[in-house]
Amino acid sequence: MSTPLLAATDLTRTFGSGARRTTALDGVSLTVPAGRSIGIVGESGAGKTTLLRLLLGLDLPDSGAVHFRGEELRTRDRDLMRRFRREVQVVFQDPRSSLDPRMRVRDIVAEPLRSLRLPGNHRERVAELLTAVGLEPDMAERYPAQFSGGQRQRIAIARALAPRPSVLVADEPVSALDVTVRQQILALLDRLRTEMGMSLVMVSHDMAVVGQLCEDVLIMRGGRHVESGPTRSVFREPQQPYTRQLLAAVPRLPDA
Repeated sequence: MSTPLLAATDLTRTFGSGARRTTALDGVSLTVPAGRSIGIVGESGAGKTTLLRLLLGLDLPDSGAVHFRGEELRTRDRDLMRRFRREVQVVFQDPRSSLDPRMRVRDIVAEPLRSLRLPGNHRERVAELLTAVGLEPDMAERYPAQFSGGQRQRIAIARALAPRPSVLVADEPVSALDVTVRQQILALLDRLRTEMGMSLVMVSHDMAVVGQLCEDVLIMRGGRHVESGPTRSVFREPQQPYTRQLLAAVPRLPDA
């Protein structure tokens, strides 16, 4: 079996001390193979955000480890982290707050190329990326405030794709959008993942979104792993009561 792009092993993370000590993550493991899509699902407080921060190297576990291409992620290793930042990019929940309102779109999308010191014609790359996410290249001269919420999320996706990552992490990427735009963004992510051969890690509280986009799923509750496996199998034959509870809460259209 080939080495996974990302792997988390027995991650534990606590906050506070004494009587106020809380366990946000308790022995959670996750594997992200090349070209595979995985959804991390759970209600608020399940530990999804903590797991995401550890996977991205934005926080350190109390115990356990994150491995990138088989090498333990060490935030003090500058060469390793530069390679990691190039290959693992993230799209956040709210594009309004994740895009600098003072920057033109061309500078926002090119930001990873500059910060990672990647060679090439950045202007051409920006035009290519805007086209890939369904925007016109001449929109590069505008500011984020001149776009709708869905368009801003497309810009955020273009920025994440700029360094040609191997893994795209999407943190609730459609929860701030209306239903119609949500479907457009999900279809865009699915198409881009397939075309570019990326792995996708989707963090969501929405089982329907994960069911639409992800091949595998990890169910979390209270910082712990509840159930995992191929999404179709887990959703069709859930083994744990909590998984069945989440599935039962998914809205369904009434029969005609």
